[in-house]
Amino acid sequence: MEKTVARYIFNQKTMNNVNHLKIQFIIAAVAALFFVPFLGGVHLFDWDEINFAEAAREMIVTGDYMTVKINFLPFWEKPPVFIWMQVASMKLFGINEFAARLPNAIAGIVTLLTLFNIGRKLRDNLFGVIWVLAYGGSLLPFLYFKSGIIDPWFNLFIFLSVYFLMLYSFPDNRKPLLNVTLSAAFAGLAILTKGPVGFLLVALTGGIYLLIIRFKIKVKFYEVVTYFLVLAIVGGFWFLIQIANGNYDTVVEFIVYQIRLFQTKDAGHGGFLGYHFVVLLFGVFPTSVLALKSFRREKQDDPLYSLMKTWMIILFWVVLILFTIVKTKIVHYSSLTYFPLSFLAANYVANSLSEKYKWSNWQTVLTIFIAVVLALPVIALQFVIKYKDAIIAKNWIHDSFAVANLAADVHWSGYEFIPGVLFLLSVILLFVFTTKTEVLKRAVVLLSVTTLFTFSVLVLIVPRIEGYSQRALIEFFQSKAQKDVYVKNINFKSYATAFYGEMQPPENKNFYNDQWLLTGDIDKDVYFVTKIDRVHLLDKYSDLKKTGEKNGFVFFVRKAK
Repeated sequence: MEKTVARYIFNQKTMNNVNHLKIQFIIAAVAALFFVPFLGGVHLFDWDEINFAEAAREMIVTGDYMTVKINFLPFWEKPPVFIWMQVASMKLFGINEFAARLPNAIAGIVTLLTLFNIGRKLRDNLFGVIWVLAYGGSLLPFLYFKSGIIDPWFNLFIFLSVYFLMLYSFPDNRKPLLNVTLSAAFAGLAILTKGPVGFLLVALTGGIYLLIIRFKIKVKFYEVVTYFLVLAIVGGFWFLIQIANGNYDTVVEFIVYQIRLFQTKDAGHGGFLGYHFVVLLFGVFPTSVLALKSFRREKQDDPLYSLMKTWMIILFWVVLILFTIVKTKIVHYSSLTYFPLSFLAANYVANSLSEKYKWSNWQTVLTIFIAVVLALPVIALQFVIKYKDAIIAKNWIHDSFAVANLAADVHWSGYEFIPGVLFLLSVILLFVFTTKTEVLKRAVVLLSVTTLFTFSVLVLIVPRIEGYSQRALIEFFQSKAQKDVYVKNINFKSYATAFYGEMQPPENKNFYNDQWLLTGDIDKDVYFVTKIDRVHLLDKYSDLKKTGEKNGFVFFVRKAK
């Protein structure tokens, strides 16, 4: 069996003789096998995962599918496309973690099939397969396809918009109107998924390409009109509906919020200047290492493939520079670069077959170094937990909330370190038993081993980490679900209150006033939760009665008179 698989993957001629439909079926099946299982194995994480899932839940509760709401108030931070996907999933599978994350598992399958089909058209079957492995086999891209955040679909829409714009710019373009229309439609979908930054990234990439070629491109007036007409219809219809329904303020707040993200640092989301460079180097391993040699110029026989590489490099630098400038630093802000990075990695591996590239010593050193950095926390984590009492006693941790988190009773089998050991050992042995000329074999093994490592960490480690970080909080909210009480997180931000507390539209609008809940004439009991390092802020409220505390969270009740 292993020899058969190797014959297909490592033999260019054999791979290119395989029917592409058969390859697509295998890609879809393997992607589903990795992306779908265990989606509901751990609670949704604050903030983003629960935020979007709660917006979908509130659409279902209210029956209002045109207005994005949180706490049953208009929520102006995100448009509705991804939330509509979650609504559809929840209609089929219930309001739960599996349904909230399923749209991104589907995005993973669609993305990998898209990359294969574009790759085989640009070059051949083998290139398409390598591109698929480079994208799906890296750490963060894999994780995102098992998450409930917006970015996998958002990035796919932008990439497709850029791809069809690239086809339009190709001198031998035979379907200009179709490519223009598709590019605009996908840019519009990106806007409806996360906001105008979707079009901004497409426009900047296209604009820089125009500067590079000194605007030497034939553009017809009706094509420009078609592009912006389609963009306006697809990307603007939801905003127009909001204005027509009297939600003009929501649209204004949305625009103001988008501007603020660029100008200011969101609370808790700051970072140093090179933040995204580090994120990509370690988070998109091993693709980040494989891609590095492809940034230099090279001669390509195929003009379309050469054009694609140019556009991918432009897209990479546009995203990286733009979000380096943006003061808010969040890991997934640079996630669009996964497309050009994986393309460049596939380019390096494919070109190594014709001996344009060979493996260098610095790549070996860098690969092993990153593997060590990724594996060590997984290897060490359960041992840190085992000796947590001694660590706390030595006062090495100065955060009272973190110390209380560590007190959680989480079961460890004692074998959770094994994925880290096997991952590191596999990477080291790979370089022992392969040569510098076997770039394809090294790349495929690295990507496969990283996939298995990431999957193992998600199944074995992440649920246990969640047990320390937020499980006590979520269990508290779940205990109050469907009870005729108010539930409120105080002095810290959380969307878990509404989602796991199964909040219903409040009949008394005073609910939105924290001071009324704390001191006012309440009409039913109020349950509060705060963090242990902020509990002193509630000392002045004499009506509050402490009911308990667990893993860093402190619980209170204020009884209605």
